[in-house]
Amino acid sequence: MKVIVAMSGGVDSSVAAYLLKKQGHEVTGLSFELWDRRDLQGSNVCCSVETIELAKAVAKRVGIEHYTVDVRDAFYTHVIEGFCEAYLDGITPNPCILCNKYIKFDFLLQKAGELGAELVATGHYARIERGERREARGKGEKIQDSKFKIQEARYSLLKGIDSKKDQSYVLYVMKQEELSKTLFPLGGLRKENTRDIAKELGLETALRPESQEICFVGNEKYIDFIKGFAPESLNPGPVVNMEGKVLGEHKGIAFYTIGQRKRLGISSLKPHYVVRIDRVKNTVVVGSKVDAMVKNFRVTALNWISVDTLAGPVRASVKVRSAMKEAPAILTPEKDGGVFVGFDEPQWAPAPGQSAVFYDDDIVLGGGIIR
Repeated sequence: MKVIVAMSGGVDSSVAAYLLKKQGHEVTGLSFELWDRRDLQGSNVCCSVETIELAKAVAKRVGIEHYTVDVRDAFYTHVIEGFCEAYLDGITPNPCILCNKYIKFDFLLQKAGELGAELVATGHYARIERGERREARGKGEKIQDSKFKIQEARYSLLKGIDSKKDQSYVLYVMKQEELSKTLFPLGGLRKENTRDIAKELGLETALRPESQEICFVGNEKYIDFIKGFAPESLNPGPVVNMEGKVLGEHKGIAFYTIGQRKRLGISSLKPHYVVRIDRVKNTVVVGSKVDAMVKNFRVTALNWISVDTLAGPVRASVKVRSAMKEAPAILTPEKDGGVFVGFDEPQWAPAPGQSAVFYDDDIVLGGGIIR
């Protein structure tokens, strides 16, 4: 089949393109020009000038066509503005999820339509199962009879088999149409397998290190990026303890996130952590590590994948940041369409604005935004 592959200039997307070509598909590589400051030479971020040139070199070596698409306007509106405005509101965004939701798959499918391609692909470590009906498994006395409301046939998103590299968390925003037209060639591989393939082929990206930075920030500190985007973010206010006592002064709520310990602007012999940010009062509330543990929260802006919706409370595993291991919880649907999450045990610093993703073993049920 004809497949459009997103090529970021890293080893994962390079090997994904090669594997699809090896399987006999007619493959075309596509790189995104995301941001006007893409000339960050030496940066490991994806879609910089340097990495786009690497993607072109890999495409030539693999023997496929390659295109670059300018998505700067959409990326600025949906990702950069959303990222900065969230911090200004005292919440913590996830730009990779914003990019997947508004940029990556939209433009891949758009280009696929222009070129007459049936499918798109990325180098994510995740898997898709097609057209299978899944039944809920209620667990626990109180929720034993609960069922998910499931359509007869759905596309399900699953974890990649490499637990250290699994990227299903950032993909929970995918819709059924996107899943039906997407391939994840690396979902059944481990990272070391991917690098071995790239080394054997002599690909230019074989030894390229992992991208750790936010792609549009690069090696710059995100707080400096926000200062440049919104000078009004420099709006100092009080840092208070759980009892309301003023301990110091913060530089602006945009520079703090739940669970943060450093750069709090206070002097103390014992560690303090950000446990709450009050945008209305322009206040940062700090407490102990125990104070930053949370057992319950609400989730809104939900996207269900493997199920249609919830018919009642169900057990699931929940992940509140990409690097954590999911923890057992009960999901209780609310009348407004949101979900109340109740963990069995308190979890470390779930941050409003981040995503909570729900799992049934390896299957992504769905997810939404922590409130």
